Amino acid sequence: MCTRTLWLESGQGPIAGRNMDWAQSLGTNLWVLPAGAERTGIENDSNPLKWTSTYASLVATAYDLASADGLNEKGLAAHILWLAESDYGERNTSQAGLSVSLWAQFYLDQFDSVAACVEYTRKHPIQVRPQGDPVSGRWSTVHLALSDASGDSAVIEIIDGETQIHHNRTFTVMTNSPPFAQQLEHIKQYQGFGGELPLPGTTEAADRFVRASYYLSKLPPADTPKRAYAALLSVMRNAAQPFGVPDPARPNISMTIWRTLIDLQRGVYAFESSFSPDIVWVQLNKMDLTKSRKLDLSQDGLVGDVTERFVETPAFKFLSA
Repeated sequence: MCTRTLWLESGQGPIAGRNMDWAQSLGTNLWVLPAGAERTGIENDSNPLKWTSTYASLVATAYDLASADGLNEKGLAAHILWLAESDYGERNTSQAGLSVSLWAQFYLDQFDSVAACVEYTRKHPIQVRPQGDPVSGRWSTVHLALSDASGDSAVIEIIDGETQIHHNRTFTVMTNSPPFAQQLEHIKQYQGFGGELPLPGTTEAADRFVRASYYLSKLPPADTPKRAYAALLSVMRNAAQPFGVPDPARPNISMTIWRTLIDLQRGVYAFESSFSPDIVWVQLNKMDLTKSRKLDLSQDGLVGDVTERFVETPAFKFLSA
């Protein structure tokens, strides 16, 4: 479930795209979270990660309990995607604990680049802890993609209790199973990536990884940001999962319920719901980022630039076991 891309050759600077695939609505809203917020990585834990946010961010939430996707004021983007193989291990209280609901938010709060995120994570190991989806009850086995305004990229996964960091500008696509290192080997079988197999067409994660990588590499540079956004959205839609009832035989495949597009240099964050024909977008450089604000995405009449449609609202409380 889910696909993330990073287009470095757009002619308009780095642009990130993301599909959110899930079996039911996540009750997603957009939030502005200001700098200065004090956060605790896990409640009722003997060694929680604690921090005060340095940067303001715009995030798309899951149930208004977790940050699933977002962009901070310095052009750092974070995306949480499903990975069935994620295994966070038993709690080791010698490492500071961080709930998965705050995993993306921690990096958005504290860092201005992918390199800074990676350096911190290598020097100060943190232990991410899973949580159950409050609606489906499924445990949150996920991995994290990071990108920034310079075009840098990283994928962070936790397998068998060990944090694995894949950091390279060439890592421009991420989907789901298998883990990232195996995806990089799998794609070598296909035409255009050193192999002989034709481009695959299913919605399995490994096929979406190949297909998104292929079409991303074929996009011509755009002469305007608007055309660049449209071009990358065409790739994201190609990697999307159509509407339909989840197949019990394929429990890790769900329909695409929304997608985002992020202009990392211009601070534009666009959101497209699969349940609406309209796209909305926000311009961070035109927003008041000093106060907690919410855009209720369930309301009617949202289309186009919604920068001025946010309402000052007390910040949501992150789900933290």
